[in-house]
Amino acid sequence: MKKIIFIIALLLLTNNSFAAGSSGEYKNSFYKEAKKLILKAKKLEKKNKTEKALKLYSKAYDKLIKAYEKDKKNPDVLNYLGYTLRKSGDLKKAETYYLEGLKLDAGHLGINEYLGELYVQTNRIELAKERLAVLNGCKCEEYEELKTLIEKK
Repeated sequence: MKKIIFIIALLLLTNNSFAAGSSGEYKNSFYKEAKKLILKAKKLEKKNKTEKALKLYSKAYDKLIKAYEKDKKNPDVLNYLGYTLRKSGDLKKAETYYLEGLKLDAGHLGINEYLGELYVQTNRIELAKERLAVLNGCKCEEYEELKTLIEKK
């Protein structure tokens, strides 16, 4: 009888640990894989290999959609969804994801920078300056990069 109880307890513990770990690791793996693809795509863009970069952004987007399906409250996922779409040319949809991310974290550095860049790209400089104002005082590269881009316009 003790052996049966021990085996049942062991099975319950084993099943629970798999269930608990799988959803978090599964969700994070999509985000982590997408982030790696995005970093590779950025490097390709710097080398003017735009077509290859676009393919990686597309793959990253697909992974981010899966990450988003698992966790709709992660502003980092929304930030990169917007980023991959912006890089792929779908500015309207990109803006939607950025704005959704700001609802979750109004001070998110990446979202504010990238949304500001989108506003510059679409000649909405006043809105870009609003994003810059949010970043003001952060002493971060996001502020400096957006400020430089605005000043070039």
